[in-house]
Amino acid sequence: MDLFATTRQAFVLLFSGDPDLWAIILVSIKVSLAAMLIATPWAIAIGYLLAVSSFRGRTLLIQLNQGLLASPTVVIGLVLYLLLSRQGLFGSLHVLFTRQAMVIGQVIIALPVLVAFTLSAVQSADPRVHETTLSLGASGLKTALTTLSEVRFGVMAAVFSAFGRVVSEIGCSLMVGGNIAGFTRNIPTAIALETSKGEFAEGVALGFVLLALALLVNFSLAFLQGGGGLR
Repeated sequence: MDLFATTRQAFVLLFSGDPDLWAIILVSIKVSLAAMLIATPWAIAIGYLLAVSSFRGRTLLIQLNQGLLASPTVVIGLVLYLLLSRQGLFGSLHVLFTRQAMVIGQVIIALPVLVAFTLSAVQSADPRVHETTLSLGASGLKTALTTLSEVRFGVMAAVFSAFGRVVSEIGCSLMVGGNIAGFTRNIPTAIALETSKGEFAEGVALGFVLLALALLVNFSLAFLQGGGGLR
């Protein structure tokens, strides 16, 4: 394989507007954004409650969430496959090998990342913010929003980190999405398929897109944490 020739072909594919290539990119972005929109509000709420509440089983829930952080995505995909298959508990939904199944899988993958980062951010906040807001008679929701506003950079880190994890995962998407061309084929599954067929140019092109997304996420987070318009 000629690395320079392959790279040149990859850029030609990207900038020529190849419809198949851009369809794959759009599937990745749409599925991952949908998963993040679903997971983020719930996960931030759970992370906040775990940080400020005291109840029986709290430590167990935190430890369980920490364990899920290290769960291989292919195992999550396998469990989800068994649940969504025709003989599975949720087989009647008929969502296996659809984008909906991929969204469900990515929500499950994103949740522990979002919860863990939010929990850490809220625990690191000045406790006087929470106590003062409550003492002034603010509602529970107002208190939560005030505290989360104080640790907004930590919450942003949670969101960007979770997005980076779901947009690049391959195991779960392959298991429950099926890698169907034009429907459920996303960037990571397409890279694996194309390189296995010897189509390195398309694989490299998609690899550049995935790298660009990762860099965009990191630069955006660094910009926001640096104060870009939020101070």
